[in-house]
Amino acid sequence: MLKIAYHPIYKHPLPKGHRFPMEKYELLPQQLLYEGTCTHTNFFEPNIPNDKYIVAVHEPEYFYDLLNIKIPPRAARKIGFPLTEDLVERERVIADGTIRGCEFALENGIAMNIAGGTHHAYTNRGEAFCMLNDQAIGARYLQAKNLAKKILIVDLDVHQGNGTAEIFQNDDSVFTFSMHGANNYPFKKEISDMDIPLKKGTGDAEYLSILQENLSKLIDKTQPDFIFYLCGVDIIETDKLGTLAVSLEGCKRRDEMVLETCHRLGIPIQCSMGGGYSTDIKTIVEAHANTFRSAQQIFF
Repeated sequence: MLKIAYHPIYKHPLPKGHRFPMEKYELLPQQLLYEGTCTHTNFFEPNIPNDKYIVAVHEPEYFYDLLNIKIPPRAARKIGFPLTEDLVERERVIADGTIRGCEFALENGIAMNIAGGTHHAYTNRGEAFCMLNDQAIGARYLQAKNLAKKILIVDLDVHQGNGTAEIFQNDDSVFTFSMHGANNYPFKKEISDMDIPLKKGTGDAEYLSILQENLSKLIDKTQPDFIFYLCGVDIIETDKLGTLAVSLEGCKRRDEMVLETCHRLGIPIQCSMGGGYSTDIKTIVEAHANTFRSAQQIFF
């Protein structure tokens, strides 16, 4: 059975007019239930994880400053959300959704998190709506429990996974792959183990061709026993914060390509949703829902 992490805390109240589409975290599970892609039994509710898995990734001083809302104002502004205890609790719960998703992926081949993909969180700071790097925390959890040794992170958000790249920059046990808009935030890129920057306006044919050409080679090269997939839908042409021109159907085909490859090779995969900033919330929800539909079709 496909297991999906979701908690009501995922939808956090923001000031009116804030550009982050927080309502998608409530609408997406509603849509999946309404259309019959999922039932209530597919969902599990994460909680607060053991802090030791968080500080295995993030510097303790930074983490405890987060917990006590003591992040300096300039650093807090880079995060992009008004910092509150509830917001930090939300971030910890999201991380637990990914941690527990790792266990379900080992059992069932795949697991999903309605939120997550917080790849702009560094070891010692947060930025761009990210405070704790959920998939990095998941990777360290797997290694600490001896559940995986060689891990591949496939980041197909339109923005480079700069925090993830920094966290694992000197670690051969976790291979970081980011395919992103060359002219997108972050404007100062970090160095992933493999980066593919794409020119503005890259559409379906070129995008999917580049991914297909590199994905199998990458897996052959790294021989991972676990894959994290950051499936941001901000690659689509209607996205306000993206520079690519991929269609909804092209984005769906991208997901199918990644999931079919993992299924064929028998490599467990945990998926976190990442970004999506189209003007119409219906477009965001539809693009994300496609990922869950593909997971059900391919794995179950």
